[in-house]
Amino acid sequence: MLTAVVLFLIATPVAAQEPAPAPDRPLPDAAQEARAQALFDDIRCVVCQHEAIADSPAGIAADMRGLVREQIAAGRSDKQVRDDLVRRYGDFVLFTPPLRGGTWLLWFGPLAALGAAGAGLWFASRRRPTGTEPLSAAEEADLARILADQAVRPDPDAKPSDH
Repeated sequence: MLTAVVLFLIATPVAAQEPAPAPDRPLPDAAQEARAQALFDDIRCVVCQHEAIADSPAGIAADMRGLVREQIAAGRSDKQVRDDLVRRYGDFVLFTPPLRGGTWLLWFGPLAALGAAGAGLWFASRRRPTGTEPLSAAEEADLARILADQAVRPDPDAKPSDH
């Protein structure tokens, strides 16, 4: 009985995995397939997010490759294919999103952050260090007394070889 339970627990994660996508079917026209392959490199997998659909093993990437091939076979231009994917998944699906109001942060955010950090460092370096006032005569006397007490006080952990 224990063996059956252990085997069930081992097999459960395997059964819960996503099934492998169907193999890709290239377009019969070599020029159309070349266009599709070029588009695959410009389109981000919405599951993996750091991979193009050309490299992604995810099932949704295989579906997206099929969709791109269908649209190219139907005679749509590359721009129309990209526009349809943006309509479905948003600007994030493109590795190079278009420059418009909603994507300004994507394009110029890193540059603005770098500029703000540089300005902060420049202002911090321009700040004048604050000077310290010299000690008064009473403070000098207190300091001398403290230092003299410490020099005379023996260290309880000291060994004869430390003197």
